[in-house]
Amino acid sequence: MRKTSIFVVIFFVLFSFYFSRGFFVRAIDCQGDATCTQLSQDIEKLQKDLEASVNATTPLVDEVKKLDARIKSIQSAISSAKKKANDLAIDVEKREAELGQTYTELALRVRRQYMQKRSTSDLEIFFSNTSSSTTRALAYRASLAKQDEQKVHELGAIIIALEEDKKRLEQEQKQLAGLQVQIDKQASFFKQEIANAVSYQQSLRGKIAEFSAKQQSILSEKSGTFQTTVGDVPLADDFNASPAFSPPFSPAFAVFSFGAPHFNGLSQYGALGRSKEGQSADQILHAYYGDVEIKKDYDQNTEICVGSSASNCERMSMETYAKRIYEVPNGWGDQGGMEALKAQAVAARSYALADMQRRGYICATESCQVYKSSNKGGNWESAVNATAGWVLMKNGKPLWAKYASTAGGYIDAYTDSASTGHRTPSFWDTKNGRDGWTSQAFEKIAGSPWFYKAWYKTRGGDSCGRSHPWLTQEETADVLNAWIVLSNTSESRISPLGGCWGGNPYSMSELRDRANGYGGAVTSVSDVHVEYSNDGYTANVIFQTNKGEVSISGSEFKKVFNIRAPGNISVKSGLFNVEKR
Repeated sequence: MRKTSIFVVIFFVLFSFYFSRGFFVRAIDCQGDATCTQLSQDIEKLQKDLEASVNATTPLVDEVKKLDARIKSIQSAISSAKKKANDLAIDVEKREAELGQTYTELALRVRRQYMQKRSTSDLEIFFSNTSSSTTRALAYRASLAKQDEQKVHELGAIIIALEEDKKRLEQEQKQLAGLQVQIDKQASFFKQEIANAVSYQQSLRGKIAEFSAKQQSILSEKSGTFQTTVGDVPLADDFNASPAFSPPFSPAFAVFSFGAPHFNGLSQYGALGRSKEGQSADQILHAYYGDVEIKKDYDQNTEICVGSSASNCERMSMETYAKRIYEVPNGWGDQGGMEALKAQAVAARSYALADMQRRGYICATESCQVYKSSNKGGNWESAVNATAGWVLMKNGKPLWAKYASTAGGYIDAYTDSASTGHRTPSFWDTKNGRDGWTSQAFEKIAGSPWFYKAWYKTRGGDSCGRSHPWLTQEETADVLNAWIVLSNTSESRISPLGGCWGGNPYSMSELRDRANGYGGAVTSVSDVHVEYSNDGYTANVIFQTNKGEVSISGSEFKKVFNIRAPGNISVKSGLFNVEKR
């Protein structure tokens, strides 16, 4: 029985030791922290709060994992102790019953002896029997008396031990009950602390995500993820966006995009350049779409439904539909571009048929193809008539023939997963492959104003108060400082200066201070050059700065430039150049 008591004492000491080692790490409380309620004004502090909370919670979570194992072990020990206590209780109850029986037997024996003494004295025994029988009788009575005396002593010891065990049992049961309450309380505390911390962190992440969404919105807008086709008239040229413009300060830096998204399928200006170089519509189509069939006897009465849904659209034959497409200028036909118009007619017809098979209708805007309710006429109608029934086919289905204005001299492959499964080729769209870029690019031959352009206006013409796309040295250094900071942490206050995007962006001096916290800010830029990949994108941008050479991958530079460049200045293509004047 002592083993049980000792076990409980040791167990209780160990438990107290485990829970007195400073495990009570509380989650960070946001109350009173201005950045928690005014997050939009200070995202930096919010991020620090999140990091601090995560850092504080991580060891707590680790300790709880360890604690879970300890709790299981302790719970097992408590269960074992309870079992032993129960066994002890059963033993005490059994011994009490045995004690009662022993006491009853002893009482009966004492009573019999008492009665015998009353009825027959020792002298009577002595004089009424022979010597031997007398001796035996006296010895027997003495033996019984001794046994009874021993029984009395044993009974007394049993009673004392039983009382001690009952007291110990009561004490152990009390300790176990307290121990169970304590361990339940500790486990509940830790779990609640973690739940509070996780809830707080989720709240912070949600708020940070709102600002990240704002940055993503800026990226989407500046990257120009819109459908770009030439339309009814040639693209307007903006002299200030061209390399011929002379910035009013020096040094000056500008980013020139080659083309504008997307870069898949037929390049309209590329097709014009190819037509001017004597290529036929068949050659142009195979160049941009690869190994496809040009089916020239497709049923001309096949229906096209133009509208907002399959149940809300205007139905007409595919040839009537094709004559009402306004995607390229009629004037191109007079500039050596009739084959380009014919190739465009085939692409437009194929695109519409693929959309019909995919969803049962096609929209009438630039999101699909520009359709108007009257025939375009002129050279376009001539091109449609010349290619009547021509459709691009692959695997027995019309090809979803994507096209856009200008790809910048490199065509990206795409897979027509919605219809045929065909994958178009990727290639340098020049007369001499990679070596012919940029001087022999077909888009340059055609004179596309988007072939090499520095963007500083939205498509609607909003320039955010700027008259050109050139950055000062300080503004260029500011973009590099944004890259330094964003390479080390999330910062939702890094957004364009100029007042057109809202929010509370860092000033250039504030961002410079932030960059100083990550190894030093860029304060001056003396030169820049770029490296191009053979796969049609800018691989690296290398700046010479006060910190020495700073090399940034093209994709990272495009992202940070579009996040931080002032106003609406932006990069539209993954293939771009940075010029210094």
